[in-house]
Amino acid sequence: MLFYRAALPLSSHTLNYLAGILRRHRRQINSTPRRLTPGRQAMLVLVHLRKGETYAELAAGFAIGLATAWRYVTEAIALLAARSPRLDQALRAAERAGYPYLILDGTLIPIDRVAADRPFYSGKHKRHGMNIQVLAAPDGTPLWTSGSLPGSTHDLTAARIWGILRRLKASGLVTLADKAYVGAGEHVLVPYKGKDKPQSQKDANSAHAKLRGPGERANAQLKTWHLLRKLRCCPRRAGQLVKAILVLQLRETR
Repeated sequence: MLFYRAALPLSSHTLNYLAGILRRHRRQINSTPRRLTPGRQAMLVLVHLRKGETYAELAAGFAIGLATAWRYVTEAIALLAARSPRLDQALRAAERAGYPYLILDGTLIPIDRVAADRPFYSGKHKRHGMNIQVLAAPDGTPLWTSGSLPGSTHDLTAARIWGILRRLKASGLVTLADKAYVGAGEHVLVPYKGKDKPQSQKDANSAHAKLRGPGERANAQLKTWHLLRKLRCCPRRAGQLVKAILVLQLRETR
């Protein structure tokens, strides 16, 4: 196997943040000495999430065993996901920030095909994956991500399952969404449907699209972490992985 030096497009603040979390966790559980320091473990995890390198590549690059690499990554992802904002927290933060509206959108995290793959196939995206709901600020900053559901789940159904619509209504925050959320309620504004619409509805749809457009940026930011471009682990871990990446992405953009 050949080895080479490579750059990781992340700041030292993000590395130090994750290393601090791991260092405190080791003290809390009274961990025995390990092959990698908290800083090196943090680097290993960031390489895995940002570049999508496999456990075999991580093990070779950091001179550790394959099982050890898996344990290090699994431990860090659980710690990060636990720090992901809950929906109520995200909505309260949005209220304090004075956002005029929020943007709700669903995204598909592609996965390898599995034996019982029918529930995971998204007819909209024409591929297998997991449905993740993302709530974003008007500038496209991701504020909250849901757990994962099979890719065949409709966005409106997913929003109801995670209680997003009910909590948005209770908060009184105006939310923009695409046509997949038709029927979500008066507090969720969606484009007008149908052909031969009057000019007023066409103008309203155009304005709606301009305001909602930055919401796509939230999904794009999350998918700059290459691991989310195609998961090769258990599909059910998608939600936890996205939550962990959300924490790191928010830290990176501060």
